[in-house]
Amino acid sequence: MKRIGILTGGGDAPGLNAVIRAAARVVALSGAELYGFKNGYSGLIKGEYVILTKPHISGLLPKGGTILGTNNRDNPFNFPVMDGERIVYKDMSETALKNLELMGIECLIVIGGDGSLTIAKELSKKGARIVGVPKTIDNDLNGTEQTFGFDTAVSVAVDALDRLHTTAESHHRVMVLEVMGRNAGWIALYSGVAGGADVILIPEIPWSLDKVVEKIYRRREEEKYFSI
Repeated sequence: MKRIGILTGGGDAPGLNAVIRAAARVVALSGAELYGFKNGYSGLIKGEYVILTKPHISGLLPKGGTILGTNNRDNPFNFPVMDGERIVYKDMSETALKNLELMGIECLIVIGGDGSLTIAKELSKKGARIVGVPKTIDNDLNGTEQTFGFDTAVSVAVDALDRLHTTAESHHRVMVLEVMGRNAGWIALYSGVAGGADVILIPEIPWSLDKVVEKIYRRREEEKYFSI
């Protein structure tokens, strides 16, 4: 392969720049060029890109965010376009595929979560050659052991739990830490176990406030006057 494309789609997550850097280094070793599309699928449709070279990835590893930009709105199959003075949504997937063909890009690396990789799957059905890199702090992608961003999210949540513990214990309070995850409880479960939470509530297991209250009173009977 001589030309490979790459884009980041969906919400922000730790590790995006690390993946871009790794891809750029491997592609460079193979003698190919890496075209980074700006702002997710939007750049693919509009033809906005940068050819990633060594200066682009130098010092990139510790930086957060993504140097390519991202968004979770511009779906090629339902893309916003101006029609006079109003915005309408059209299927622009053929434009995306045509741009890949015109630029001579033989494979597209998509770094994304559930939404971005679902789009990638549909593009692959229409002939695009896709490499999917699973990225989401939720860790909820099928067929994936662990996604980019999940480990950092757990580390941040555990750090928050550590800080809450001292305040809760000192003031005899019940403290609640809410984490993200949508319909997946991985962040809550991992951080709750690692951070010593007394109650962990996850969407996969039905729970009731009565049971939570029961746990708090049981701790008080054990002369533990705080709960996380």
